[in-house]
Amino acid sequence: MIISGKYIDVVNRRIFNSILKIQDGIIKEVRETQDECMNYILPGFIDSHIHIESSMVTPSAFAAEAVRHGTVATVSDPHEIANVCGKEGIEFMIKSGKRVPLKFYFGVPSCVPATAFETSGATIGSEDVDRMIKSDDFLYLSEMMNFPGVIYDDPDVIKKLNSAKAAGKKVDGHAPGLSGKDLTKYIQAGISTDHECSTLEEASEKIAGGMKVLIREGSAARNLDSLKYLIETDPDMVMLCSDDLHPEMLIKGHINRLVRKLICEGYDLFDVLRTATLNPILHYGLGTGVLREGDPADFIIVDDLFKLNVLETWIDGVQVFGNNKVNFSPAPEEPVNVFNCDSIQEEDLIIRRGGNKFRVIDAIEGELLTHEIIAGAGDCKFMESDTENDYLKIIVKDRYQNKPLQIGFIKGFKLKNGAFASSVAHDSHNIICVGSNNIDILSAANKVIAMQGGLSASLNGQVSSLQMGIGGIMSTDTCQNTAEQYEKLNNIVRNMGCTMKAPFMTLAFMALLVIPELKIGDRGLFDVRSFKPVPLFLK
Repeated sequence: MIISGKYIDVVNRRIFNSILKIQDGIIKEVRETQDECMNYILPGFIDSHIHIESSMVTPSAFAAEAVRHGTVATVSDPHEIANVCGKEGIEFMIKSGKRVPLKFYFGVPSCVPATAFETSGATIGSEDVDRMIKSDDFLYLSEMMNFPGVIYDDPDVIKKLNSAKAAGKKVDGHAPGLSGKDLTKYIQAGISTDHECSTLEEASEKIAGGMKVLIREGSAARNLDSLKYLIETDPDMVMLCSDDLHPEMLIKGHINRLVRKLICEGYDLFDVLRTATLNPILHYGLGTGVLREGDPADFIIVDDLFKLNVLETWIDGVQVFGNNKVNFSPAPEEPVNVFNCDSIQEEDLIIRRGGNKFRVIDAIEGELLTHEIIAGAGDCKFMESDTENDYLKIIVKDRYQNKPLQIGFIKGFKLKNGAFASSVAHDSHNIICVGSNNIDILSAANKVIAMQGGLSASLNGQVSSLQMGIGGIMSTDTCQNTAEQYEKLNNIVRNMGCTMKAPFMTLAFMALLVIPELKIGDRGLFDVRSFKPVPLFLK
């Protein structure tokens, strides 16, 4: 097979008219030609850190959308489904990924559950990690979120790290705000990447320590504008990732969207392209081609280096996207799930005032980080949502055991009416709901329970929903259809007064007990700074 085009040589930083000879899925020859070529051939894009589950569709459905945008591979952490269904969930992801041509490189989840202070559907211990990391199905040890466990030499954490080292596999990091001696110890433990940087200063310190920084631009956390200057100063130490990308964004673009933005802003073409191609290949040892002779024929054809319209996507010498058509279909899946809780009752939502002051989670637009607010409780006997001050009730209900729910207050969503709920709640994926009144909180949360997982929005008791039958976190539908339903729910929530760009995505991270400062889990409020539970009320 012969392909011609303007060849983008990321390794040697050249552009020239070329003819590629492809045989048995491999680039056999790259020959420079004097004939003028119209389109450009460049390596396919790689997402260096993503949770496929956050697209709300299966790996095979994700692939059918991602190849439209020139994605040929992902470095994927399946810890979302692992927290719900354990090893069975991970096996589901691997099998689904193998049914389609896109190259999924899965890691062994290192933190299931993410902390000992929440309830998940499964536990993956150090012995499980030791067995799994030796398998060819796994490329690396996924993000080590338990950075306190690394710093304070938790035996189980150290065993997991040692298993990865013994298998000769990379370890991904997750260390928001970590600095100084603690950061040094974290890096010296063999952890080689971090995708949680939100400031240039933080990222530069981690690079100076030898870490690769994955610049994240997803649905909730968007750090590209803050960190893009690293592409000028440290182009060999930077990769691009989405981390969590919801379906309504995936249908609009993937890594190609970030590459286009950076090139249009004047960043060096070759430096930008290496962050999305060569750097992840070199760091992880991926079996993905970068257009060299002998490489797998993984590449894309675009019409223009600024517009970056993807005309064709090729994986292992097979055209998987061309003429605006995906040349494979998502595979049918046999759902896996765990859901064991009863519906919520009105009396469960009663909050008796227990002090003169109370803690409020302060959610921040575009960030996974939160702040803690201490507010006055007044002299009322019972506490309710206060829409005037934007102090809304937030609840978390354990979906795996029928235990009492936990209630707190949150600021930042600005709901004036209604409530919305989800069983997508990182990382244990219990039921989470925020609302302006008890009736709608009950309606929204109980709809999620009745569906055995999904998203819902309730206004005056009228409920709209999206069922997610795979682990309560993924739909069985296509990405396009899921995105359409999801965006309808987002619009309903926005019409309730919510100003968040991605309300469901932001809500999902309010239960993530490893991102500072204050969060809420199925056992109550949690101060990530001190890494311990805290009460709602203060005297």
